[in-house]
Amino acid sequence: MKAALIRSVRGCTPRFGGGVFLAETAVVIGDVVMGDQCSVWYNAVVRGDVHAIRIGHRVNIQDGAVLHATYQKCGLTFGDDVSIGHNAIVHGCTIEDKVLVGMGAIVMDQAHIGSGSVIAAGAVVLQNTVVEPGSLMAGVPAKRIGAVSKDLSEGEIERIARNYLTYAEWFKGA
Repeated sequence: MKAALIRSVRGCTPRFGGGVFLAETAVVIGDVVMGDQCSVWYNAVVRGDVHAIRIGHRVNIQDGAVLHATYQKCGLTFGDDVSIGHNAIVHGCTIEDKVLVGMGAIVMDQAHIGSGSVIAAGAVVLQNTVVEPGSLMAGVPAKRIGAVSKDLSEGEIERIARNYLTYAEWFKGA
């Protein structure tokens, strides 16, 4: 079986916690530290070549997502139980715990996404945007359209994070 591309750059080698799943076509480069039970899916890129990327525990980075930072300016930091949807771009920002970034969403430099928030599919969170905890953000540019309800938190944020732990186990055994 082909392994994911894990590459050192500028003297930095990615480091991984326990139980991490990396799909065969995933790419993880440079100054990346990833916690336990994370998953990086097909064609996702985590590129820590220009600045540090720090990823908490139980984070899933879905197919085609791109994680990057800005040279000499801002790194990328994730809390725990974060889901990054298919083809999302997350660049040089901070994402706190239990956040869902929807499919095709873009989160730009120095944005700060508070815990328990949802960035809707296709939304664009502009540079320097501060998203209050528990916010539902949508649109281009993203605007707060409401609070994340208990149903949305349990039915999407928590459910997706849990499901990706299960999916990773399926692939680890394949």
